Amino acid sequence: MDAERAEPAGGSPTDLRGRQIAGYLVESEIGRGGMAVVYEARDLRLDRRVALKLLAPELARNDTFRQRFAHESKVAATIEHPHIVPVFEAGEADGLLYIAMRLVEGPDLRVMLDRTGPLPVETAARIAGQVASALDAAHAHDLVHRDVKPGNILIAAGTDRDHPEHAYLTDFGLTKKTLSLTGFTTDGQFVGTVTYVAPEQISGKPVDGRCDVYSLGCVVYETLAGEPPFQRDDDIALLWAHQYDAPPPLSSRRPGLPEEVDAVLAKALAKSPDDRWGSCLEFTGALRRAGTGERPPTTGRAAGAEGGAARAARPDLPAPPPVPAWALPVFVPPASGGTA
Repeated sequence: MDAERAEPAGGSPTDLRGRQIAGYLVESEIGRGGMAVVYEARDLRLDRRVALKLLAPELARNDTFRQRFAHESKVAATIEHPHIVPVFEAGEADGLLYIAMRLVEGPDLRVMLDRTGPLPVETAARIAGQVASALDAAHAHDLVHRDVKPGNILIAAGTDRDHPEHAYLTDFGLTKKTLSLTGFTTDGQFVGTVTYVAPEQISGKPVDGRCDVYSLGCVVYETLAGEPPFQRDDDIALLWAHQYDAPPPLSSRRPGLPEEVDAVLAKALAKSPDDRWGSCLEFTGALRRAGTGERPPTTGRAAGAEGGAARAARPDLPAPPPVPAWALPVFVPPASGGTA
């Protein structure tokens, strides 16, 4: 399905403004894509504003789409993470399939880039790190997003000067278990957005969380260069480029960036999943260090020995802080009998 925030569209024969659907009063259209329309609505039971996503009526009549919608809305609702848009409810009413989600105040990353142009490295890395934490939380439970793109990243106001924005990843409607997963649905429909799609999705090979690493790499490249790594005259040429062409070094499009950033992006955009970063947070951590000149952390046994020696020599040094609870993935198992 398409993003919770898409390019605004005007009225149409399927315009549902003013209608009540399953306890939600539809007020205004936020945006629409090829498979869904998203409205701002009011929850009449709890008197709160929500984003109400409705499957296109012509697709709702298709049994395959109906089953997929029901399954994927349950999958989306099982993921709880501070950088994933919460799903409140999903179901069917009056022949319409719907998902009610938190209404995020703020533009999506697509709109933000169109307004501001390329972002500072620190800002791009900060936003990417938040999205990466959401993706890795899903990957920890064998769930793959498969459609990471600027339109699926909402940017709300942050909490303070050190956290000026809060990114939300949306549209887990394409999420699937990784086992035997390819870039296509069972009815042969291609999944993903061609500007950001990983090579293995194009070729129909099984995919895992590393395809999201590639797509996030394309997004990060665009946030820094002002344009995605590949641009071609038609979709076929673009798909070919993802599979076979080397992406231009980021520094060729934005001079002045540390050359280490080129290497970080090149690894994220490797054609083979085996040559990419092992996780999204590993990628964005390397990006942050490359952009700021920060030294990579020492890991494993050496880190423990180094830290222990330092504290022995300087007992006044504090112990390393624990991983904050908000950074840990939370997974709520679906109800018994579910297929998620």
